[in-house]
Amino acid sequence: MEGDMLRVIVSVGVMAGVTYLIRMLPMAIFRKRMNNVYVKSFLAYVPYAVLAAMTFPDIFSSTASTASAVIGTAAAVLLAYFGRGLLTVALGASAAVFLVQILGF
Repeated sequence: MEGDMLRVIVSVGVMAGVTYLIRMLPMAIFRKRMNNVYVKSFLAYVPYAVLAAMTFPDIFSSTASTASAVIGTAAAVLLAYFGRGLLTVALGASAAVFLVQILGF
């Protein structure tokens, strides 16, 4: 039991160190302001691309059927497109999946 706790503490320490390095290194390396329009444009879209790459593969395997996953994704995209907030999008997509599964598609 004592070895397990040490492993957890070391794991948390390593994760904290990696997280700190990832956030600290760009500030230490790039001290002056970036003026390149193309680089700034690229960096503006990176968080969205990474989130999509991590999320979309799991969306289609997280429900009982692919049809409910597709409908839930469509509902989320439509709600987000029309400017709804994160909570509304999440609840709307969940409700769409729930209704599709209840109806048996």
